[in-house]
Amino acid sequence: MIVLANIYYNLLSLRAQLLLGFLLFYIGCDAKSNQYLVTGYTMGTTYTIKLISSKNEFDIELIKSGIDSLLFDLNKKLSTWDPESEISKFNSWQSVEPYPASDHLLYLIDNSNDISLKTDGLFDITVYELMNLWGFGPNPKSVFPDYDDIKLVLKRSGYDKIQIRDKHLIKVDEKTKIDLNAIAKGYGVDILFDFVKSKGFHDVFIEIGGEVRCSGKNNNNKDWSIGIENPSGYGSDTEKICAILDLDHGAVATSGNYRNIVDLDGEILGHTINPKTGYPIQTDVISVTVLSGSCMRADAWATALMTMDYNKGFEKVNSETGVDAVWVIRDVDSKKIYLSKSSNIQMKNLIYPIK
Repeated sequence: MIVLANIYYNLLSLRAQLLLGFLLFYIGCDAKSNQYLVTGYTMGTTYTIKLISSKNEFDIELIKSGIDSLLFDLNKKLSTWDPESEISKFNSWQSVEPYPASDHLLYLIDNSNDISLKTDGLFDITVYELMNLWGFGPNPKSVFPDYDDIKLVLKRSGYDKIQIRDKHLIKVDEKTKIDLNAIAKGYGVDILFDFVKSKGFHDVFIEIGGEVRCSGKNNNNKDWSIGIENPSGYGSDTEKICAILDLDHGAVATSGNYRNIVDLDGEILGHTINPKTGYPIQTDVISVTVLSGSCMRADAWATALMTMDYNKGFEKVNSETGVDAVWVIRDVDSKKIYLSKSSNIQMKNLIYPIK
C-alpha cells in the first residue's frame, strides 16, 4: 500500500523535486482569466490549488483559511503519524467493543471495504503492521522481517476484520490496526474540490501529493494537462513524462513501485505489499494511473492495481464501471517498457509504444 512521502523525505526535498508525486501538471503563462493560486503542506506532502475566474470578488485569503482548516481536520482524524489523531487512537484501541467514529473515518472505511471486496482483498487498509514490519513506517528496518512475524500479523489482518455498525467501528481481532494512506490523499482532494466548487468556482485544479481532480478549463481556456511520470526519465522535462492526459473533468491518481523504496540486506524493495502474502509484490507493472470521477476512488484503485500483474489488473478494470487505467509495463523477456490503457483514454506525447 502507499505510504505518505514523509517517511523518507522531508518537505523541503519534496518541493525541490520537480515531480509532484507521480503526476505533472502544465499550465500556460498567458492568462486570459484570473488565476488564484493556493499552496501549502498537508499529509506529509504538498498541495496545489488553481482556481480560475473572470471575476475579482473572491477573498482568496478567506478561501485559503477554509482550505487549511479542512486539511487540518482531516489530518487530526486520518494521520497515523499523529499519536493523538482519531485513527491512531483507534489503532491503540485493543478491544472488540464498538468504537465511536467520525463521519470521515466511517466513510473511508466503508469505501475501502467495498474496493477490497471488488479486488479480492488486494486493497486492504489493515496493512499497518505489515508496512511497519518491512520498514515502511516511522521505524525503518535494515533486515528482512521474520517469517513467523509476518505469519502472525497476517492472522489479524484482512479487511473483514473491521466492521461498521451504527456509526461505530468494531475490530474482529482487538490487535488489528489500519492505515488509510492509500486512500486519504485522494479523499482530501475530493473534500477540497467540493469546498472550492461551493464557493462558486467551476474551473478548478486540485492536487495533493500528485493526486489530482479538476474541472473546466485552465486560465488559457484549455483542458487541464496532466503528465504521467516516466519511471526511468531523467534530464529534460520531456524525458520525465511518458504520456499526457488532457481533462476537463475527473480525477487522476498514480501508484508506482519505484520511488518509495527500502534497502533490506542490500536488496532494494518497492513499497507495495501484497496484503495476502505479506511480502512485496513482484510484477510486470511499473506504475498504474487511474482515472475516475472521485479521487478517493482513483487513489485506492491505483494502489490495488499495483498488487496485480497487468493481465489481472486489465480484467478488473474492464469489469468495474467508472474506472479506467493507464499502465506502464516492463516486458519480462525483452525488458522493454510499454504503455497500455483501458477503454478509449486519449493520450498524447507518448514516448513508449502502446502494447
